[in-house]
Amino acid sequence: MRSRSVVAVTAVMTLGCGVGAAVLGPSATGADGSLQQAELVARTVLPADTFGEALPSGALASSANGRTTPFAAQPVQGFSGVLPQQDGTYWVLSDNGFGTKANSADFILRVQHVKPDYVTGKATVVDLGIDLEDPDRKVPFPLTRADRRLTGADFDIESFRQAPDGTLWFGDEFGPWLIHTDANGKVLEAPFHVPGVASPSDPTLPAGATPNLANSKGFEGMALSDDGKELYPMLEGPVTGDSPQDLRVYKFNLRHERFQGIAFRYRLESTGNAIGDLTAIDDHRYVVIERDNGEGATARFKAVFLVDDRDKDKDGYADKTLLVNLLAVPDPNGVAGAKGSFFSFPFQTIEGIAVLDDHTLLIENDNNYPGSAGRTPGSPDDNEFIKVRLDRALTD
Repeated sequence: MRSRSVVAVTAVMTLGCGVGAAVLGPSATGADGSLQQAELVARTVLPADTFGEALPSGALASSANGRTTPFAAQPVQGFSGVLPQQDGTYWVLSDNGFGTKANSADFILRVQHVKPDYVTGKATVVDLGIDLEDPDRKVPFPLTRADRRLTGADFDIESFRQAPDGTLWFGDEFGPWLIHTDANGKVLEAPFHVPGVASPSDPTLPAGATPNLANSKGFEGMALSDDGKELYPMLEGPVTGDSPQDLRVYKFNLRHERFQGIAFRYRLESTGNAIGDLTAIDDHRYVVIERDNGEGATARFKAVFLVDDRDKDKDGYADKTLLVNLLAVPDPNGVAGAKGSFFSFPFQTIEGIAVLDDHTLLIENDNNYPGSAGRTPGSPDDNEFIKVRLDRALTD
């Protein structure tokens, strides 16, 4: 594990919602017709202008929202997955960097280590966690850096889980691949490519072969089974030939290290929506973030669903129950605004969710620094972490 200094530049926290009206109602109706309610119980913010390792980055990224590229150091941003730790800190996954393979060669892929303080509402970086690197040359294609530290031009990692043996598994969008590392981020073996699916960014795609998955639509979410024996990586977009509203969730056996086909199919509420993350509750049920591509005043759909793969209505898709409308979360105690108001999470990309207990979800955004400005127009989004409490237990 590398330890490097962190430079945190204080930014003003904007506590107002600042978004247009939501299409979803402020509450959710359960499958049995009963009213479900979710409320905001905590919020903490890591300022957008937080930087870490003094390694220049963003040379090919666009300046935006008052921030000029390139940067003198690596921004601590792009959180696309979260793993709460026993000491109350979070491991958070930074994705490919600045949004594309072409502009992220100088962004080091890393699991960050963040400490929230829900009393002050501020989060800090404890240390810079772990880098992903391939010193043993397990990756079967050329990497960007001679020192074999992985960058956003090599992989676009969007999800991660820690197996019972302590090793880490990452879901990538470029292949799509599953990447296996030790607890310190060293690649242990050649990445695992999902059979029969390839994106235009797949470096192993044979010449003349036609990709059947759009760019940036690979493994976005990934659940670990309750017994720790299987991974369930989920595509963000449809495979050619599938319905444009249908997403595949695969099953990957950790003992035998191989894909075992499609576990279930998830139907989006609308063509053009995407998922942000997937995590397991038990052997058959999951929570999923589903979102549109809008931000701020253009955001119309940001939600958390309870998903049951037993398909009780036998329509061929996992059953879905709306749990949280993230554009209108009741805030009865004034955690982020006036008491009794509604809080909004109006970000373009909301990409991390964890189950903290039977009633509480942790949700975080990918701020796409410096490009997204969903909270305050013209100002880059912070990294926000919220806790949402459900009035009905997830195990009911």
